Amino acid sequence: MMRREFGSREELVEYLKMEFPESSAHGEAVSGTRGGRRAAQALFDRVNPDRYARSRNFLSGAVTRLAPYLRHGVLTMGEVRRGALGQPNPEKLVQEYAWRDYWRRVYGQIGEGVWEDREEPKRQGRAAQQWELPADVPAAETGLACMDGFVTELKSTGYLHNHARMWFAAYVIHWRRVRWQSAARFFLTHLLDGDPASNNLSFQWVASTFGSKPYIFNRENLEKYTAGEYCLGCGRNQDCPFGKSYEAIDQELFR
Repeated sequence: MMRREFGSREELVEYLKMEFPESSAHGEAVSGTRGGRRAAQALFDRVNPDRYARSRNFLSGAVTRLAPYLRHGVLTMGEVRRGALGQPNPEKLVQEYAWRDYWRRVYGQIGEGVWEDREEPKRQGRAAQQWELPADVPAAETGLACMDGFVTELKSTGYLHNHARMWFAAYVIHWRRVRWQSAARFFLTHLLDGDPASNNLSFQWVASTFGSKPYIFNRENLEKYTAGEYCLGCGRNQDCPFGKSYEAIDQELFR
């Protein structure tokens, strides 16, 4: 039986590293996110569906940060749905909860099939060929400030904004031509809210193996929703692979 009482958080962390050496081998960073019902309830009480709907796509937006607690059963989907419906403008937030519920229901039907392409990619073009992540990606050494920043945040906090997850997935799958499974596995290694349902099927949506078209983005889109946080000081500012129109990127990736 595992210990349940500790004198400090540091003592708890050291105990968990000792009990789970395989997990700690992936990195020494420990997320500052607090577990438990009390922490979940405190976040839940601050959820504002109207602000969420207006700002959710911005990295500084009013996202809920409830996903780890939903993933591990500290909160239930029913609770958060009822909480949202009791406030103004709940539609967008409830819609996102509905997507999460949908992924779970698909997972309940296909199980380990979430690791297999559900459909053929809609546009092959420069189709993903590699099965392993290039070493520079998990090491945060691509030279792209945005992607390296996303990886660093993911590994140090166990969290990444949903928009950043989509950009990262698109970069790895479409620009680096890596099979989505490798990137999905990397996320599951580090995400506190990682589960095969939402994680894998979202990666498949980006790859277009579970969606109508590949998801891509450009620099203008990234700068808009990050307030230019990454681009200004990026070492590849002058040769950014995303610094083109959607039409040009589409031709480059999928011609």
